[in-house]
Amino acid sequence: MTKLSPSVLTADFLTLEKDLKILESAGVSMLHLDVMDGIFVPNISFGVPLIQSIRQHTKMELDVHLMIDRPHRYIEDFAKVSDWLGFHYEAGSDCGQLLQKIRSLGCKSCITIKPATNPEAIFDLIPYCDMVLVMSVEPGFGGQKFMPSALDKLRKLRAYCQENGYSCELEVDGGINAQTAPLAVEAGATVLVAGSYVFSADDPVSVAKSLMSLSV
Repeated sequence: MTKLSPSVLTADFLTLEKDLKILESAGVSMLHLDVMDGIFVPNISFGVPLIQSIRQHTKMELDVHLMIDRPHRYIEDFAKVSDWLGFHYEAGSDCGQLLQKIRSLGCKSCITIKPATNPEAIFDLIPYCDMVLVMSVEPGFGGQKFMPSALDKLRKLRAYCQENGYSCELEVDGGINAQTAPLAVEAGATVLVAGSYVFSADDPVSVAKSLMSLSV
């Protein structure tokens, strides 16, 4: 069964508590939170206070995706409100050391790669990862189209993990819908991030269940 991590980036924050309860009723166990600083990506979203508020109103695990410059500066703060905590390989920190620090703070660790980054670049980091996130759009904005190049990256990562006995989750983020989700899962994705496709759906429960029912 595939895991679903709906992204609140495209949600209506005035009705978010109600929407989260609806997703929980569908069996969704993770929630994706995109933190943007306007430097690493050309957009600004939210920070620790909002995530702390969300934590008080849901039982879902919080999957926090840091799209920020020099993430090492804020790891301790975000670890207090996260279950899964990830940052970008391209953000300019000592990735191996930072992944280990995330684990030491009680969170599951994740490394994220942009569309232009080859998966081979992070092979040596996988022992320190509980999850790898492959961006299938350019990070920073919701509503973009899925980039098929992400599928080959997922295949390479899955093969590397299987060959070396690693069991980390493979997450994909960007342009996930009824057409692209099965392709991503077939390529190796175990966690799907979907924003507008879930939160803007007429029947989000049905959409969520259909995504989680996918399997290779």
